[in-house]
Amino acid sequence: MITVSVLTLFSLGFASAGILAIASKVLYVEEDPRIEVVTEALPGANCGGCGFAGCEAYAAAVINDPGMPPNKCCAGGPDVATRVAELTGKAAGDSEPEVAFRRCIKVEGNVAKKFEYFGIESCAAAKLVQDGPDACKYSCLGFGDCVRACPFDAMWIENDLVHIAPDKCTSCGTCVRTCPNSILELIPRRSRVMVFCSSQDKGKAVKDVCEVGCISCGACIKKCPAQCISLVDERIFIDHKACLAYGPSCEEVCVEKCPRNILRCLNPELMSAAPDMDPARYPEESHVADLNA
Repeated sequence: MITVSVLTLFSLGFASAGILAIASKVLYVEEDPRIEVVTEALPGANCGGCGFAGCEAYAAAVINDPGMPPNKCCAGGPDVATRVAELTGKAAGDSEPEVAFRRCIKVEGNVAKKFEYFGIESCAAAKLVQDGPDACKYSCLGFGDCVRACPFDAMWIENDLVHIAPDKCTSCGTCVRTCPNSILELIPRRSRVMVFCSSQDKGKAVKDVCEVGCISCGACIKKCPAQCISLVDERIFIDHKACLAYGPSCEEVCVEKCPRNILRCLNPELMSAAPDMDPARYPEESHVADLNA
């Protein structure tokens, strides 16, 4: 009886193996050898900045999809884009180099604590408790989720605020996707002006918790001759492409008209009048000084 059972199982196993072997031959899809070549040309960071799960997935897409551009690898930069373009026979195209930027200066704004948080050292976890321990619920929580997520060691926490090393940042966007308060944003490295606040509150609600927070008064929107400033989801945003295209003839009137001094110049060499950008004036803006280097 045992012998019959063993022989039966062996026969079933042998038959199954045969069927799988035949299926593998019949259903086999030959992979384009260029995918492996393109994958090797990519940096191998698997950061997801290209919008795909990893370098191999992007390599397959750029080979198989005629509309997929070869310059999506932000970690590799122009050199990798040129190499991928050569391997795929596509035009490399131009892309504006970007960098991550922190839209929060809560230390300068003297943002108080609502309570002391003693839970898991995580921004996402802290936000679940009354929107976080800071009086401003849109502030940088400072527990370092973005720092741990950054594949390029381009971020660190100091004074409960994240800081960014532009020379290491590849604009992969991992930190932007990780931040629960959306205080991180990718902007062109040549950006002229930026909003140093991420609050979605207005007027008194902002003034009650932060001495420098944006109150969404709209003065910058009304005065901008390039019409590149807008209120999106109750938060001020700048269309940097339009701002750069318009040029310095606007004389940075948005910076001048902001009653809270929350719109500030990033690159004095692109300004009409080279406004004051002494890093000592804004101690929480060391990353801006690095942008200008």
